[in-house]
Amino acid sequence: MKNLILIRHAKSSWDAPVHDKERVLAQRGVRDAHLVAKNITDYLPKTNLIWSSTAKRASETAIIFAQIQMWPLESLVFKDELYTFDAAKLENAIKSCDNSYENVILFGHNEAITEFVNKFGDVFIDNVPTSGFVSLSFDAPSWSKISKGKTNKILFPRDLKDD
Repeated sequence: MKNLILIRHAKSSWDAPVHDKERVLAQRGVRDAHLVAKNITDYLPKTNLIWSSTAKRASETAIIFAQIQMWPLESLVFKDELYTFDAAKLENAIKSCDNSYENVILFGHNEAITEFVNKFGDVFIDNVPTSGFVSLSFDAPSWSKISKGKTNKILFPRDLKDD
C-alpha cells in the first residue's frame, strides 16, 4: 500500500517584480497554510517522506506545515523537478520514489496537482485551490506501479472558514 498526500502551495504574492520561482507567500497564504496545517493531523501517516518544489512559495508552505506538525525541518527534501505545472512530469517524479517509503507528502503546483488527483483519485476535483490538501492511497507494491487509487481526504481552506 502506498499513500500520497498532495498539498498545493499557499497563495503567493504578485506584489514584487520577481521571477515566478521567487514569489513569496501572501498574508492570506500564510493564514490559510496555518489553518489547513492545524487541521490535518488526524489524516497524516506517522512516518513519511516529505518532498517540496524548490519554488519559494512551495518551500515556505512546506516549512509552515513542518513547524505546525513538528516535523524536523531537515526532513524536508526540496526537489527541482517538482517545480512543474505538468501532471506527467509530476507523475514521473512520484513514480520514481524509493519503495522503502510507504507514505509521501508532496508540496507542489497546479495544474499538475489537480490533473494528477483526477487521474489517480476516485473523486473528481474541479480545482485544488492554494493550500488544498488531498490524500490518496494506492493498492500497489511500488510507486512505479501506482494506478487508479482511492481519494481518502480532501480539505481546502474554505472548508475551515465560517464565511
